[in-house]
Amino acid sequence: MSETFAKIERLELAPRQRILVVSDVHGNVPYLEGVLRKAGFCDADALILDGDFLEKGKESLRMLRIVMALSERGNTHALLGNCDDWHTIYSDDWPEDGDEQVLRYMLRRKSGLLWDMCNDAGLDPFEMESLTAVKAQLKERYAAEWAFLASLPYAIETENFIFAHASVRPGKKLSEHTPAELKHCDHFLTRGWRFDKWIVVGHWPVMLYGEERVSANPIIDREKKIISIDGGCVLKDDGQLNCLVIPDKDSEDFGWVAYDPFPERVALDDQTGSERSYYIRWGDSRVEVLQRGEEFSHCRHVRTGYEMDILTRYLFTENRFTDCNDCTDYVLAVREGDRLSIVEETSRGVFAKANGVSGWYFGRLL
Repeated sequence: MSETFAKIERLELAPRQRILVVSDVHGNVPYLEGVLRKAGFCDADALILDGDFLEKGKESLRMLRIVMALSERGNTHALLGNCDDWHTIYSDDWPEDGDEQVLRYMLRRKSGLLWDMCNDAGLDPFEMESLTAVKAQLKERYAAEWAFLASLPYAIETENFIFAHASVRPGKKLSEHTPAELKHCDHFLTRGWRFDKWIVVGHWPVMLYGEERVSANPIIDREKKIISIDGGCVLKDDGQLNCLVIPDKDSEDFGWVAYDPFPERVALDDQTGSERSYYIRWGDSRVEVLQRGEEFSHCRHVRTGYEMDILTRYLFTENRFTDCNDCTDYVLAVREGDRLSIVEETSRGVFAKANGVSGWYFGRLL
């Protein structure tokens, strides 16, 4: 499929206007509501939704309508990520087998914008012989939603910032980027690229950048002028939704708040943190099961040879060699009185978060 240059929005921000940036909400309405409440979002702020507000979560159609309503306020500006530009299913460049691929995707995930639209319209995806037969119905019934998506840019540029879902190519005019260049790019921070303007991206969960510990907090690289904010909302069991806070259009005094729904408890014992640990994560999760147990199994990470105990239900198959859910043996450094967000409770202790960092705590909890 040939691609033309991506639509870019030039945005003029008011002096002393606070800028909030959220990415990768993925149809999770409670997380978006929670993080905006924590940030104190109000009409005086500018809100940038940095792509991937749809798919993978449970409420894509509802999320789209919330984004539409926020945009009507005049201070919310959304851009398209790789999970958002569904209006392209009606473009002249849509591939011949595109409808078949999308239907397979819908039936596999049982969620997403088209799934929600079909259910909202009383259409059963499992009874469809093809998506092509119902696209005309969806186009007419959801004309306002398709028009809104088609109106959105793939990047937003201000005097000092570029907001793009996944990346910007250095040394290339923003106006000459294709949609694919702006919405797809894994490991953006590790490519050695540097910029004159601040580039704010989501797309690649920040915890995937670390091997020794798991942190869902935004990464601010002042040398490269890149800020990566995807906290793994929906995608990671211990993920969070981050909101970058820029005090005004000329400030580099960045802050952030994060939201997750995990219950908090108070540590009653000190605990020394890990001297050595590893994080097995998506894309590199092949392990050899050395000893399978009912609750935990002792495993060896195939690529590195690192051994750790993994919750048995995190193993994808019962085979000796299998992929697994993201996991770590990192032990949190904890002081009595620290507040921990509890992600998992096991017979050995809890898997918890402390200030966005995930790990194990084996002491007592209030």
